[in-house]
Amino acid sequence: MRQFVRSVDSMNKYIGHSSQISSVEEHILVGGKGNGMRLLEVRTGGGLDFTVSLDRSADISRLSFKGVNIGYFAPCGYVAPAFYDNKGAGFLKSFTVGFFTTCGLTAVGSPCTDEGEELPLHGNISNTPAEQVCYEKKDGKIIIKATVRDASLFGNQLLLTRTYEAKEGGNSIFITDVCENIGNSESPFMTLYHFNIGYPMLSETSVVEIPAERVVPRDAHAAEEMVNFLKMEKPQPGFVERCYYHTVKSENGISKVGISNPDAGVKMTMEYDSNALPEFTEWKMMGEYEYVLGLEPGNCTADGRDVMRREGKLKFLKPGERATHRIKITFEEM
Repeated sequence: MRQFVRSVDSMNKYIGHSSQISSVEEHILVGGKGNGMRLLEVRTGGGLDFTVSLDRSADISRLSFKGVNIGYFAPCGYVAPAFYDNKGAGFLKSFTVGFFTTCGLTAVGSPCTDEGEELPLHGNISNTPAEQVCYEKKDGKIIIKATVRDASLFGNQLLLTRTYEAKEGGNSIFITDVCENIGNSESPFMTLYHFNIGYPMLSETSVVEIPAERVVPRDAHAAEEMVNFLKMEKPQPGFVERCYYHTVKSENGISKVGISNPDAGVKMTMEYDSNALPEFTEWKMMGEYEYVLGLEPGNCTADGRDVMRREGKLKFLKPGERATHRIKITFEEM
């Protein structure tokens, strides 16, 4: 096969504009509940294309590699923060899911009341618009930066600074999050990175690799199918979600999990800092039209803040304290 010139520097005489090879383009949605939402459409030039949803915590709503869709898109589609219902499980009404959703920053998991504070499903951060957004192509890299505030008067005050990096012509995304307590009192700090795999990357031929030292079913329902926790089935009517908590093996503080599908011809590998993100949740949902696998590193489980506090596992940030999380996602052809 003939190789083409990937260089996008000023000496590349094959192209008129660098966007022929790689690009970051600003788009705005028109119509429906997503009307007015800001999106960044990113093309690395190496077959990796993804969409950063700026009004949803700068999460990644869509992602494809070599034309193969990787993530799952929920029936609600794009929903702007103005429609967010922060009561109980109202989160699900606007849960686009997408390839990547951030959960937190002061609550993750089941709705609960913790020390008198009512907390919604998965916290508020994923329904919060990003600010101070900037992007550039520099030294052969695409770099996107954004900040998101999870703060209130007389309440917890956390600031998330997110950076995406991707090499031009490359097939990896590097995510670096810095979470800082900008308030004057200690704050609960919970973060779960909800990476969601959908069809055609996800099917009954998918092979999931989670090298765990220990696996614990979340509840009795999940325990019933413990023997099949890594087996992906065909879509089933009436399927009830199952969650499994993994203690993933690490080497030099880095844990690695992955999924591949020979039918789709793609393999995905996730590497993350297991010292900062010691918990890992597998969300297995094999329902008809609701067919998704969540691969979710975090500093907490999905049981709710009250449970984490009761078990002595709840993390906190002191005033001025920062926590840094790093995740690398890589795609390759099989």
